[in-house]
Amino acid sequence: MPPVRVSTKGQIVLPAEMRRRYGMEPGTVVEVVDAGDHVVVVPHLIEPVAELRGILGRKTEGEKPLTEALLESRRAEAARERADGNSSGHSPE
Repeated sequence: MPPVRVSTKGQIVLPAEMRRRYGMEPGTVVEVVDAGDHVVVVPHLIEPVAELRGILGRKTEGEKPLTEALLESRRAEAARERADGNSSGHSPE
């Protein structure tokens, strides 16, 4: 991302790509958090539980939803565990 400049009024313009990626439309309220050695801009959540519902299903273009990726990873891990268990000479009882 290119650097942004702070105006004389203390304003910054977030690059369009970032606004699209994070769903920030005109009028979106954000919080500016002092993280010690840097500043973080995060969406202001009025009803955090309601607004975060479904967040695991969100994805960016070309990515799988997080829940799908986690399930796929767990299935692959379980398959490896079964294969490792079967190759050790032990039979499941």
